[in-house]
Amino acid sequence: MLPSYVLLDLETTGATPLKDRITEIALIKYEGNQEVARWQTLVNPEVSISNFIQQLTGINNEMVANAPTFKQIAGELLDYLKDSVLCAHNVRFDHGFLKNEFKRVGIDLRQKVLCTVKLSRKLYPQHRSHGLDAIIARHALVCESRHRAMGDVEMMVGFLTAANQELGSVAVRHAAEALLKGSKSLPPHIDANLVDSLPESPGVYLFYGDTSLPLYIGKSVNIRERVLSHFSSDHASTKEMRISQEIKHIEWIETAGEFSALLLESKLVKAHQPIYNRQLRRERQLCSWRIAEDHTQLPLVTLVQLDEVEPVNLGQLFGTFKSKRQAIEVLRKIAETHQLCPRLLGLESGKGACFAYQLKRCRGVCADKETSALHFLRLQQAMTAHQLKTWPFKGKIGIHETHRFNDKSALHLFEHWIYLGSVEDASALDEITTTKSEMVFELDTYKLLLKELNKPKSRVNLIEF
Repeated sequence: MLPSYVLLDLETTGATPLKDRITEIALIKYEGNQEVARWQTLVNPEVSISNFIQQLTGINNEMVANAPTFKQIAGELLDYLKDSVLCAHNVRFDHGFLKNEFKRVGIDLRQKVLCTVKLSRKLYPQHRSHGLDAIIARHALVCESRHRAMGDVEMMVGFLTAANQELGSVAVRHAAEALLKGSKSLPPHIDANLVDSLPESPGVYLFYGDTSLPLYIGKSVNIRERVLSHFSSDHASTKEMRISQEIKHIEWIETAGEFSALLLESKLVKAHQPIYNRQLRRERQLCSWRIAEDHTQLPLVTLVQLDEVEPVNLGQLFGTFKSKRQAIEVLRKIAETHQLCPRLLGLESGKGACFAYQLKRCRGVCADKETSALHFLRLQQAMTAHQLKTWPFKGKIGIHETHRFNDKSALHLFEHWIYLGSVEDASALDEITTTKSEMVFELDTYKLLLKELNKPKSRVNLIEF
C-alpha cells in the first residue's frame, strides 16, 4: 500500500486522551506488502480501569498490574513508528493518545497518519457505514478477539487484503496517497512540522503574513483537515492562491465544539477585520421594516435602524437589510407578489388609485375595491416569512458545550439574541452577568443561535437562568 506503514490499535481506560491512559498496544509493520514486524504489549496505565472498560476490552487491573509503564516501552514503540505512516481505524483517537503519552515522557511525537475509516470511505463510497464492525461484516472477516488490540489490527490487515483483492493494489495505493497528499502541498513559508502539530479538533485558525494582523480567520470541526484543504485547493481559487503566497505563520485556538468555534470566529473577524474575510464583518447600518399598529396609520411600514431598537422588541421587525435601497427592493417585490398597494406602503406618492392598480398588480385598496383592514391583514401575512423571531425565553440562557477528546468546555450566555460572552464553567458566570456590556444586535450571531436552537433538544445542552 505504502513504502512503510504501521497498522496500530490501542486499548485505553477511557475516551479522553488528556485524562485517560493506554492499557494495550498492538502493531504490525509493513515494508511495501511485506510484514516485517509484529509487536504487542499490555501497558500499566498507572490509574484504575473502570468496570465498564474492563467488560468492553477484557483487560482488568490485575492483568496490567505487572505490565511495563508507557515510559518503559516508549523507546521501543518509537523505533517501530520511525519513518513510517501510522495507520489506525479512527486514527485521530489512537494518534491523540500516543501524542499525549509521549508528551508525558518528554517526547514530541510527529507522525504522518492515515485513517482506515477515511480509506474505506474513499474505496467504498457506496457503503454508508465504515466502522470496524461494518467492515468485518462487509468483507466476511473472522475476528476472534474484538476490542483487543491485536485482534483489531488483524481486522485492519483483513480489510486491506480484501480491498487489494477486490479493487486492486494500485487503486488502494492511490487512495492512500491521496489521503496523505494534503500534508505535501504546503505554501513555501509554512513549515511541515507546524502543520503536523495542527489538532484534528474543533476550533479557529488564523493565517498571518508579514504583520501582526491576520490575513484570514476560519473555523472548522477539524482544524488540521480544514487548513490543509486551503492549500490543496489554492490552484482553483484566486483568494486561496493569494493566501498561500502571503501566509508565513498559522495560529489556532481549540474550542469545545462547532458552536464555540462559530462564535469565536465571528468575534475575531469583527475585531481584526482580516483582508480575506468578508462575510462576518460587522454590518454597521443594518435596517429593518416595522409594521404599523393598525391599518389607519400610514405609511403601513416604516424603515428603522436596528441599532436604535431595543433587543426585547426585535420580534416586531421584518427582515434585515444592509441599506435602505435593499430594503425598498425587497418590499417592492413583496408588494408585487401579494398585490399590495405601493402607495399605502410608502413606495409611491400621490392620491387616488396607484399605478400598480392600473396594471392589475394591486387589488385596489387605493380605489375602494378592497377594505383597508383586509389589505392590512394581507400585508401582515406577506411579511410573516421575514419576521425576526421573538426571544422565546423569560431571561438569559446558556448553551453548554464540551468536547470528549480535547477536554474543552464552554458555557455561552445569551439574552434577547445578544451574545453576552462565554466562560469555561458555571462558576465564572457572575463575571458576565454582573458586567454591563453594550447590547448590540449582530445578524450573524442571531442566525447562529437560531440554527443551534432549532436542533433537536437532545443535541443542545440548554440552561435557562
